[in-house]
Amino acid sequence: MISKTVLVLAEGFGEGLDAELVASALARGLQAAGDLDCDSCALDERPHEPAALALSRLEEHDFDRRLRAARALVIASERLDDRTLPGSVAFEAATRARQSGVPTYAVSAHDALDLFEARIMDLQVVLVAASARALAHAGRELATIV
Repeated sequence: MISKTVLVLAEGFGEGLDAELVASALARGLQAAGDLDCDSCALDERPHEPAALALSRLEEHDFDRRLRAARALVIASERLDDRTLPGSVAFEAATRARQSGVPTYAVSAHDALDLFEARIMDLQVVLVAASARALAHAGRELATIV
């Protein structure tokens, strides 16, 4: 049986949109437009955190087990750019998803990845959304894809 669960890994999108709000807006959209369940993993922001500590946060949230139970991973990151590549939580999560055979989608307020960089992360789709309303809309759009 194919899982109906979408794992949403969310970071804050700046002032007014903390990780919990980002995750809940995406979940609202995913659930409104599809027969999907959402498992939200909201990561609080820790500026200038060393990569090793950032990656250990995935372990704190039992990420690997939750990922294996999901039909898809949605990464919500305020900014996707060349700094998102090796060493970031988003890159590590996308790598683990690829290794587990779970497709990965992304939503970002600022997408500066070129096609090659998005391919390195094996992102199926990158949507741009910078407000709670736009995030919910992105979730609805993703529900038709996943």
